[in-house]
Amino acid sequence: MQTYIIKRLLIGLVVLLLLTFIVFLVMRLLPGDPLSLFVAQGDISIADETKLDALRAEYGLDKPLLVQYFTWLGNVIRGDLGKSIFYQAKVTQLIFECMPVTVYLGILAVALGTFFGMIFGMICALRRDKAIDSLLTFIANIGITAPPFWIGILMIYLFGLQLRWLPIQGYTSPFTDFVKSTRQLIMPVFCLSFFALSSIARQTRSSMLEVVRQDYVRTAWAKGLNERAVVVKHVTKNGLIPVVTMLGMQVRMVFGGSVLIETVFNVPGFGRLMVQSVTSHDYLIVQAGVLIIAAIVIVANLLVDISYGWLDPRIRYS
Repeated sequence: MQTYIIKRLLIGLVVLLLLTFIVFLVMRLLPGDPLSLFVAQGDISIADETKLDALRAEYGLDKPLLVQYFTWLGNVIRGDLGKSIFYQAKVTQLIFECMPVTVYLGILAVALGTFFGMIFGMICALRRDKAIDSLLTFIANIGITAPPFWIGILMIYLFGLQLRWLPIQGYTSPFTDFVKSTRQLIMPVFCLSFFALSSIARQTRSSMLEVVRQDYVRTAWAKGLNERAVVVKHVTKNGLIPVVTMLGMQVRMVFGGSVLIETVFNVPGFGRLMVQSVTSHDYLIVQAGVLIIAAIVIVANLLVDISYGWLDPRIRYS
């Protein structure tokens, strides 16, 4: 297991290097100069090439691309993510201010999506071809196919503008005003969790139906065990491996979905920061953001793979 973990971490390191280099090149291939966009909003004249050259030298944009990349990489290793061009602040500070909001949304979305997805999937499997199975499967199909941002727009129109039940934008810390925070987060969290809930429900249903057909489950029924004992001890644990794989994917989906959902609901999180940084060509924030998201996804996938051994002792890594 130790050898397997070390190999996966080394592969993950290579993936991080390749990904950051690709993002580094793509950002610099975008049309437009980030410094020109920045100074156009201030008091510096774009025609003042001397000041622009001084700014390029300050941010290292006057050096060759490879030198810029390895300079940035060396700074990252030392824990310095650089200074934002657009916000004129440390990238680390900006990310630390925005990340808790996205993490809070993500934890709520993953927890609710996982819990209700597994519950609904179990209900569908145990009540196969019943009315409740058809209804929940229909809802799950909608959740998988409908884009989250489209669902968000519909919810804003219905619950925010027409019925006026919920606020349509903004974020308040639960430590400041828990009730207001909860009302503001209902729609964003639902949009983020709906896809996870739907995909986990479908996967749980399929996995449990496959396990139910196994001989050892039939033997358990034949021995006279009650439904709860059979479901908990024999069906659920053995049917969780595909579901655990889906959980690893949900981490990626949460960070990817937050880019759209935080923009739709004007939530000041990490996703909205990334969107604004791409628009303003703020290279360092985008590079740091991609690095952090990729590292989180790699670690999450590794934890999922390790959990297989606990769920099924027959699995061994070579």
